[in-house]
Amino acid sequence: MTRRRPVFGVFFATVVALVPVFAGDVSRQQADSFVKKVAIINQRAAAPGQPTASHRTIVNENEVNSWFAYRGQELIPKGVTQPKVTIIGNGRVMGVATVDLDAVSRQNSSGSTFDLWKLVGGRVPVSVTGVLQTKDGRGQFDLQSATLGGVPVPKALLQELVSYYSRTGDRPDGVRLDAPFALPARIQQIEVGQGQAVVVQ
Repeated sequence: MTRRRPVFGVFFATVVALVPVFAGDVSRQQADSFVKKVAIINQRAAAPGQPTASHRTIVNENEVNSWFAYRGQELIPKGVTQPKVTIIGNGRVMGVATVDLDAVSRQNSSGSTFDLWKLVGGRVPVSVTGVLQTKDGRGQFDLQSATLGGVPVPKALLQELVSYYSRTGDRPDGVRLDAPFALPARIQQIEVGQGQAVVVQ
């Protein structure tokens, strides 16, 4: 379990870089296609020596969202449901999920009269939009906007949510939204286009 939560945290913090929010083509076949592509990416990374040429793997948003629906439940923390990704293009991505705020509110509430966490609770849709920048095996997510139940919220509040759902024994503070991170599996770059992302190894 300690591995699953940070994996989801990085995925969520980068808006799951890899359905549209409205009805999309979600199917078991597309979920299986995504799993096969990830296996190929991992096989290339495990191959000995340096690759002689770059490899490009195209992943579309319907494959990602199908994986969430049919195969990804084990990586999603308890309290987070219905994650979806929209790959907007030009590096921009949007992630939406329904989050149970009660546990987060209990932990973060200060008890003061003007405590914002006293006003939130229940299961609420959270939307995050930003730009994923990747180069030379490194990535960083630049947050542009976030909403909670359709209401704009500051980055600090969103960070509390991400920290809560991505923390582990090794990472008690969870994942930082704006922290640079290493791309896995020898991935050098992720090119975010409209409706798809190209993984370059």
